[in-house]
Amino acid sequence: MTDTRKPIVNPDKLELDHWTKGSFFESRDASFGALLGLKNLGIGYGEVPPGKSGCPFHNHHVEEELFIILEGEGTYRFGSERHAVGPGDILGAPAGGPETAHHLINTGTVPLKYLSISTMAATEICEYPDSGKFLAKTRGADGERRFRFIGRPDSAVDYWDGEPGA
Repeated sequence: MTDTRKPIVNPDKLELDHWTKGSFFESRDASFGALLGLKNLGIGYGEVPPGKSGCPFHNHHVEEELFIILEGEGTYRFGSERHAVGPGDILGAPAGGPETAHHLINTGTVPLKYLSISTMAATEICEYPDSGKFLAKTRGADGERRFRFIGRPDSAVDYWDGEPGA
């Protein structure tokens, strides 16, 4: 296997994945922390078209995120507040509850381009306040996904449910 890690990456030269979901979510993006040889820090580049968002409103219980706006204008929805953002703005998303939930919405007329940086926790719980969902996930030391489950609290079962002899 060839080692493709590099000490320098230029976002303009990344191969971006384009995806859409419904009428509000769309992005062209790439994760490239591993390409830089990073194991405990995730980094990505994203381009979100006008009127769209690259992810649902969510909060992390463990991981922290940082966004650096490169081009375009948008709204940073953070907790119960909304903030206008533009080139040069640096946005923090600390770990916490719904008061730290966040997402970016492109409110401008050109693509909103940004870098996203995050800690890479082995175990993470995310909540999605708008839809009432949660995500539980784990990853191994190699960064590979080990477990991932998305659900809602009303689908919970008792701790002893289904256990032999319980």
